[in-house]
Amino acid sequence: MADRSAVYILGGWQSDFARNWAREGLEIADGFGEALREGLDAVDLEPGDIEVGHVGNFVGDLFAGQGLLGGFFAMTDDRFDGLPTSRHEAACASGSLALLAACADIEAGRYGTAAVLGLELMRNVPGKTAAEHLGAAAWHGHEYGDATYVWPRAFSDLTDEYDRRYGIDERHLRRISEINFANGRRNPNAQTRNWAFDNLSFSDDDTANPPIEGRTRKSDCGQVTDGAAMVVLASEQRAADYARKRGVDLDTLPRVKGWGHRSSPISYARKIANSADAPYVFPQVKRAIDDARERAGIGLDQVDVVETHDCFSMTEYMAIDHLGLTAPGDSWKAVEAGDIEIGGRLPINPSGGLIGCGHPVGATGVRMALDAFKQTTGTAGDYQVEGARNVQTLNIGGSTTTTVSLVIGV
Repeated sequence: MADRSAVYILGGWQSDFARNWAREGLEIADGFGEALREGLDAVDLEPGDIEVGHVGNFVGDLFAGQGLLGGFFAMTDDRFDGLPTSRHEAACASGSLALLAACADIEAGRYGTAAVLGLELMRNVPGKTAAEHLGAAAWHGHEYGDATYVWPRAFSDLTDEYDRRYGIDERHLRRISEINFANGRRNPNAQTRNWAFDNLSFSDDDTANPPIEGRTRKSDCGQVTDGAAMVVLASEQRAADYARKRGVDLDTLPRVKGWGHRSSPISYARKIANSADAPYVFPQVKRAIDDARERAGIGLDQVDVVETHDCFSMTEYMAIDHLGLTAPGDSWKAVEAGDIEIGGRLPINPSGGLIGCGHPVGATGVRMALDAFKQTTGTAGDYQVEGARNVQTLNIGGSTTTTVSLVIGV
C-alpha cells in the first residue's frame, strides 16, 4: 500500500550535455523551453496538468544576466500563465533544493503535481570568467582570492586534509575519474561520451594530465556544461490516477522515500576547523546521508546505486567513506576492490557523474533524480544497474555548505 504522504516521480527528460547552446545561437530561455516541452512529452502530460513549477539555477544572473527564471514557464507556453513558480539557489545543490521545495508543496497538500526544472548556461564565456562566476559559492573576499580556479583549489585543499588525517594515494583519485569517464561512454546524453583517452590521460604526466590548481589535475575535474533536466513529481492520489490511466501498478512508479538536507558555514576553513575532532571530515554531509536513509527506513545494504557529486574526483573519494562504504579515510579500499564500478558492491555514478556526464550546475540535482527514476524503472539503457530498486543521491553546494541527499526507489 502506498504511503499517502509520498511523492512520486512520473518521469522526465535530460538534454544532451555535450551541446554548446551559445554556439547554436540559443539563450537560457531556449534551454528552459526545450526541457519543459520535452519533459512534459516524456510523461505524456499537458501544461494544465501541472499545478506548480520549481526551478533550480545557480548563476543565470552572471552567465546570462538573467534572473527570475520562473517566468519562462509562461514564456514557453501560454497555458502556464498564472502557474505559481519559484527559483532556488544553493550553488551546485540548487536542483536538489528545487526538488525538496516541490516535495514539500505536495506533502503539504498545496498542489498535486509539480514540474521541477534545473538548468545552467555556462559555456558562453571564457573558462577563466566561468571560474570567477562559479567562485560566488565560496566566501567571496575572504577565501581563495589568490586562486585562478577556486574550486580546483578548494578540493586540492581537501586532498591535503585527507592526506594529513589518513594518508592518500592520488592514483585512487585518477581511478575514480577513469571509472566515471568509462561510465559516461555508456550514456547517450553524457558530455564526454566521445572523448578519447590514452595511457597517460590519468597519470601524473604534467603534459597529458596537467595540474589545474594545487594537486587537482585535468582528469580530476567535472565539466563546464550547458544543460537542463526536468522531472514531474506527483502526490499519491495524482500518481495513482496517472498509473491507472496508463494501465500500470502504482507500486512500479518510483517515489522519494527519504531526504536529508544540512548546511554548514560557507567558509571551507571553518568547516575543517569544526571537524577537527570528528570522525568525518564533513559531519554535515554524513548527517544528510544518514537522515535520508533513516527517513526511507533503509540501510546501506538496501541501496543499489548511488549518484553522487563528483565535481572533482576528491569529492567522490570523500563521498565513499561518508556514505559508509568504508571507514573514514579508507575510501581507497572500495576503489581498489571495484566496489564502485557497475557490477560492484555499490555502483557509483553509472551515468558518468559530473566528471563523465557533465555538470550544468543548477541541473545536476534534478539530473540525479531523473537517473534514479531511470535506474529504478529499468530504463537506464546501457548504464542500467541490474535489479536496482533504491538509489541514493548526494548533491553538494560549494565546499559542502549545502548538502542534499535523496533516497528514490520503488
